[in-house]
Amino acid sequence: MFEVRSYKQRFDANKVTLVKTGGHPYVVRQGSDNGQKGFIDEDEVYLNEGNTISFGQDTATMFYQEQPYFTGDKIKILKPKLARFGKNNAQFFLATMRLSFSSFAWGNSSFSIKIIQNQKIHLPVTANDDIDFDFMESYIRELEVERVRELQSYLSATGLSDCTLTEREETALNAFDSLEWQEFNVKSLFGKSTRGKRLKGDDRIVGDLPFVTAGETNTGISAFISNDVEIFSANTTTIDMFGSAKYRNYNYGADDHVAVVHTEHLNKYAAIFVTTSCHKSAHNGQFNYGHNFYAKDADELNIMLPACDGAPNYSVMQDVISAMHKLVIKDVVQYAETKI
Repeated sequence: MFEVRSYKQRFDANKVTLVKTGGHPYVVRQGSDNGQKGFIDEDEVYLNEGNTISFGQDTATMFYQEQPYFTGDKIKILKPKLARFGKNNAQFFLATMRLSFSSFAWGNSSFSIKIIQNQKIHLPVTANDDIDFDFMESYIRELEVERVRELQSYLSATGLSDCTLTEREETALNAFDSLEWQEFNVKSLFGKSTRGKRLKGDDRIVGDLPFVTAGETNTGISAFISNDVEIFSANTTTIDMFGSAKYRNYNYGADDHVAVVHTEHLNKYAAIFVTTSCHKSAHNGQFNYGHNFYAKDADELNIMLPACDGAPNYSVMQDVISAMHKLVIKDVVQYAETKI
């Protein structure tokens, strides 16, 4: 069904430089972004073919790659022997392949070419025992339509389907490079920051309240609890032990490695701008396991903000983030409309 082969690579993977424009996808063993770490500009003789599946040999992370791509040194290439294999049915193959390889654990298994070739997968067949491509492609189309309609309904219900910039938003974006900036102390703007309290994993009772800890996975939400803990309000900013700041648009609990900056009185877009400034100031490598960021550090944190007459210009912050929000979501809206 697939010809399995090793990657094409003759350049030094440890010296790979990602490029912002041009180049080809660089596929590694990561489990997100279709396995693509970014784009690189290397000798095209080392490109792997498109319309293939990239397979992490010791992680079983697998993705359909439509376009030619470079790979890291732990990727196997699955080239289809089936003439009809392509983007219209590849996701069906991937779903059943992931199920077949699900018993293999990270670090405990290494997939050689022989192991991958001998692995069996289950696919729908016709009455003549041929692979039923018609069914697979129809099934994938139905799922896509269902998900796109859900996306469109969400965009409409949340007001995100309106991507037209207002005059104020256009003005704010055009004037961004000429804004006056000033340094402000977080405590002087938002009062004393609050620190969460430790709640051991074994003591957490399942519920609906997001519980925020340090980390980037799931934006730091480690559990949903019903414990009697202090509830921090929506429209606030958290800064974890590593100095990573995140905006929260929901009520939540937090552990003792999380500082809460009380931006709740701001417009949400202005609060998001402040969160970004906090992150830029605090998340530069100065905080780590040996030197944690705490609420007292938030009180001493100085951030750069647009200013007017010596005060933060929250109005322009609101307009800038609102405009950027619309520009970012615009492609999603157009994608949904096109698909529908």
